[in-house]
Amino acid sequence: MSDPERPSVHRIVPVSALEPSDQHLCREAAKVARNAYAPYSKFSVGAAVRTERGVHVGANLENASYGIGICAEVSAVTAANSAGDFNINAIAVVGYPSDDPARGIDIVAPCGRCRQIILEASQASAIDIRVISCNGDLSKCKVSSASELLPDSFGPANLGIDVNTYGKK
Repeated sequence: MSDPERPSVHRIVPVSALEPSDQHLCREAAKVARNAYAPYSKFSVGAAVRTERGVHVGANLENASYGIGICAEVSAVTAANSAGDFNINAIAVVGYPSDDPARGIDIVAPCGRCRQIILEASQASAIDIRVISCNGDLSKCKVSSASELLPDSFGPANLGIDVNTYGKK
């Protein structure tokens, strides 16, 4: 599944080096990060997923009961699913300190829970979702696939479920 024209997971490149559709996805993730509700961690994260029909976005949503917060990636994947548009082919993730976005110099990658959600979406859409992990000002990113971020994963097949036929009549 490797494409020699696309940056690999092992290289850090500026978002401006990506193809225009991926740059757009990263900008949408950065834009929605401004909507994060992060009074506890004070770390804003935005995510944007791309499907054949469009882009769906999500921001992190924290809660005083810390364990029930929602990550931006889950929010974006859920938005696509809720729109009946679950054939995700790419996701961009951007994060930075809420009180000082300029300090967002480190690349933000999906947490383990989000990697599992992205991988299951990948299996459901039969596309190894392209994951673009960016820093806050989009000066650098890493590109990988869902399967690279979560190798040897547990998924529907382990439970004997064929997600490609699930819910179809």
